[in-house]
Amino acid sequence: MMLLPKHITASLPPIGSTEPQGLEALARVKFFTPDGQWTWYAAEFDGEDLFFGLAVGFEPELGYFSLAELRQVRGKLGLPVERDRWFDPTPLRELMRKHGASGAV
Repeated sequence: MMLLPKHITASLPPIGSTEPQGLEALARVKFFTPDGQWTWYAAEFDGEDLFFGLAVGFEPELGYFSLAELRQVRGKLGLPVERDRWFDPTPLRELMRKHGASGAV
């Protein structure tokens, strides 16, 4: 599976551009480990490698993650990260609430 097809790349705003929206910014793509507990939601992309969004692993955290790292990650059974093809764009605040993050009022 292609993690980041061109139509999704084109839909992601540049890094920093959704800052005025705060937690109402939309995560537009979801990546996950099918055999693990990690999920990444991307709201912004630098066009090359760097995303800004929500990473959910040990605990939910807003921050940066890279496409190169996602391509290298493997879950418990050695499966690669996948993209959720049925994910609907969702505000970061809603995702943080869903994953029990503090500060997602």
